[in-house]
Amino acid sequence: MPAERIEALVFDAYGTLFDVHSVAAACDRLFPGRGRELSQAWRVKQLEYTWLRSLMGRYRDFWEVTGDALGWACRSLGLACPGEARRELLDAYLRLDTFPEAKGALAALSRLPLAILSNGSPEMLGAVVRHQGLERTFSAVLSVHAIGIYKPHPSVYEMAPARLAVPKERIGFVSANGWDVAGAATFGFVTFWVNRAGAPPEELGQPAARVLRGLDELVAIAG
Repeated sequence: MPAERIEALVFDAYGTLFDVHSVAAACDRLFPGRGRELSQAWRVKQLEYTWLRSLMGRYRDFWEVTGDALGWACRSLGLACPGEARRELLDAYLRLDTFPEAKGALAALSRLPLAILSNGSPEMLGAVVRHQGLERTFSAVLSVHAIGIYKPHPSVYEMAPARLAVPKERIGFVSANGWDVAGAATFGFVTFWVNRAGAPPEELGQPAARVLRGLDELVAIAG
């Protein structure tokens, strides 16, 4: 799709704009030498629980899911995580770092309506957006909490055209998560996969329209 036909950009939050593994520093302070390992296990289980809860029809908000995943990750690694340590680690999710190119890219793309569409709870998203000084950047910050099911369910993606009043075929959806890109492409968005890690594409039959190495490459396409 030519860039001039994209009328809005919608971004995934965690892993795309905000670096979920910036919590590894807090993990390492509490568990020296184990921070990266804990961060990885925590993130994998966090995503797994969103998919399982969606399939089971047993929604809990992302803050609770994130806490449950932390508990499992600590137990799986044999790490004791009492209440104060648990609170410190969960609070790190409210102060995630942005990826280095994210703020510059968002500023350069500001001719378009920009939105976030995320699994995060409204409180989590509001906290990290404020922490990074991005309150004026987005036309909408949309959370799955409004509908009680997680990505990649089609009803999640439907929230964006409904809120932005832009046809789905004219919305560019940007995510660093290949499974999220596949879900968004299935729904009908123009998809941009931010593949910072050089990962192979998912075998889900819905490739991204464009593969990017960072958000700055999106500026040349849609800025």
